[in-house]
Amino acid sequence: MILVVDSGSTKTDWIGIDDSGSILFSTQTLGLNPQVLSSAIINERIINNYDLYQNRKKISKLFFYGAGCGVASSINRIKKIFNEIFENAHTDIKEDTYAAVYSVSKINKPSIVCILGTGSNCTYFDGLNIIQRVTSLGYILMDEASGNFYGKQLLRSYYFNEMPKNYAKEFEKEFKLDPDTIKENLYRKENPNTYLATFAKFIIDRKDHPLMQEIIVSGLDRFIKHQILQFDNCKEIPIHFVGSIAYYIKNEIKNTLLAHGLTMGNVIQRPIDGLLIYHKSLLNKV
Repeated sequence: MILVVDSGSTKTDWIGIDDSGSILFSTQTLGLNPQVLSSAIINERIINNYDLYQNRKKISKLFFYGAGCGVASSINRIKKIFNEIFENAHTDIKEDTYAAVYSVSKINKPSIVCILGTGSNCTYFDGLNIIQRVTSLGYILMDEASGNFYGKQLLRSYYFNEMPKNYAKEFEKEFKLDPDTIKENLYRKENPNTYLATFAKFIIDRKDHPLMQEIIVSGLDRFIKHQILQFDNCKEIPIHFVGSIAYYIKNEIKNTLLAHGLTMGNVIQRPIDGLLIYHKSLLNKV
């Protein structure tokens, strides 16, 4: 059995297929980002899933694409966990940018591929290889235009009294906003980036309001300047986007790209769908 996995900070999609590409099972767990989670938590999230535990010894190949897997230390830690759980599997671990590229790009067609989900990232695909111009330093220093970035801006707007009073009241009804709760989630609990991203829906649901538009477009503008414009030929090739945030603000993305002379390509919400097609195509070549 072959296991194809796309893991973000918020959720992880798992699909098991046989050697002909037929789906044997599909399931979901919480995110497995090794840069914000301990090995014990990652292990627990996997073995507590019925489908994964029942099929763990049947897996012969495991293709894992994960947020936080851009450095060797994270890859080695995830690999150690997988080797203990999926003891008969050969594991291939790559960062989530590869999943994004394989899900939206065509072989021999250069493009730039961006992730806008809980976190954000950007890579260049020359048609065969992936070229990373900027190394991500995570949600505190980077991740512009992501869910956690927008959550951070929304909290700042609320605490700096910039948010319209009617929206502030709605915000208070939807979330616990006392300083103790916020600080507990940001500085003492795991997954602070995922916690921040929970606020992003509030912005998206009200994105026609001028303040929300300003927050969204400002984040996109920063992402474009710091990430996409790093590539010399960015105005000559399509810019693809992957992730829930990208999916729900695709009109704002298109308009902001146009303002920079850039062209939007494909926008998809779930990389796992394209990943499955990609891995099935590899099976057909064997």
